[in-house]
Amino acid sequence: MPDYDFRTPRLFVDQAIVIETALTLEREQSHYLLHVLRLKPEDVVLIFNGKDGEFLAQITETGKKGAKLSVIRQTRPQTKPGRIELLFAPLKQARLDYLVQKAVEMGVSRIAPVITKHTQVTRLNHDRLFANMIEAAEQCGIIAVPELLPERKLETALDTWEAGRTLIFCDERAEITNPLAALQKPLAGPLSLLIGPEGGFSTDERQKISKIQSVIPISLGPRILRADTAVVAALALLQATSGDFG
Repeated sequence: MPDYDFRTPRLFVDQAIVIETALTLEREQSHYLLHVLRLKPEDVVLIFNGKDGEFLAQITETGKKGAKLSVIRQTRPQTKPGRIELLFAPLKQARLDYLVQKAVEMGVSRIAPVITKHTQVTRLNHDRLFANMIEAAEQCGIIAVPELLPERKLETALDTWEAGRTLIFCDERAEITNPLAALQKPLAGPLSLLIGPEGGFSTDERQKISKIQSVIPISLGPRILRADTAVVAALALLQATSGDFG
């Protein structure tokens, strides 16, 4: 495991990061550093943008237009994104916040909301979703920020399925009830994990899912899990058997 620095505050910046150059932070970020964390000039922070790696930077100015940082050195090179895409039916807000945060912590490369027949929420606040993703990355030492896709119909996602991408379908009706047995062979290539809504998938959706050439149905055990819990359980299984836990 990388030697993370969890004592120095971490901040995502939506700017290019170049050593020995200055960055001006947005007002909200400046307020967070100066008034919430009570940092002062010459204090240091870790910054990342999901592209250039992680860097140590020093606060140099605290003006009204925003704090300024001077980039000192790189502390970690940019890590590659994982290879697991998460497809999920959107949930109500508090549970959706939790789901997105945990997906980032578990190392997904892409977060892809899909609208199914029984989905209860069909319109998402993408700014809020992205803010939750960034907060999780800042707190957990993650520098490869997942891609966030706009919501789309499940049917559309399946009709445009990428050749060679394996679909892990979380299905309470899976014939193999032990998920480790279903995933016993490490999987090569890109992976997608599909978690359904509280009401489950319709018959038509199940038929369409079954037509994906490389679909693997898995059970998550004898208990019915809430969708946000199922995401964490399924990602842990997939990362342990075919992901980056090893």
